[in-house]
Amino acid sequence: MPARLISIRTAAGSRQRGWLKVWGHVIPVALGRGGVLANKREGDGGTPRGTFYPRRLWWRADRHPRPQTSLPVRPIGPEDAWCEDPADRHYNRPIRLRGDQPGDRLARQDHLYDFIVEIDHNTMPRIAGRGSAVFLHLARPHFGPTAGCVAMTRPAMLRLLQRIGPRTRIVIE
Repeated sequence: MPARLISIRTAAGSRQRGWLKVWGHVIPVALGRGGVLANKREGDGGTPRGTFYPRRLWWRADRHPRPQTSLPVRPIGPEDAWCEDPADRHYNRPIRLRGDQPGDRLARQDHLYDFIVEIDHNTMPRIAGRGSAVFLHLARPHFGPTAGCVAMTRPAMLRLLQRIGPRTRIVIE
């Protein structure tokens, strides 16, 4: 049965690190370089404060077997990307890019996006400039800060995926 609540809090002494708590387990996470912000803006590096719900899991099927989860699942292909341009009508939505079109490609060379939990930040309504591509994803070595996402180790992500579903509330404080 999926968890009903995940809470994410800033760690004492570092606004770029935090703790994710689910079912009594505490997982270290990396946060945005701007810390947790109540007034999220595109490009500010902040992780948005608020309550969100997971929408779906994107995963690199070419690198990993399909993980166990109650979320809808979509494999990441080479043309999958995310629109981060506030002037574009597809802002904060998945898009498909061909060739060398610019955009935030989900099929990265590194492993940060091998597993992405898409959350409903700035989706209903979508407001241009209020932040895009806020995900739960894999962490950089030594938990380097993100551009505004919440990042964790691969083992922690796989455990989390087993415990969440579309009705799980993600509270970022």
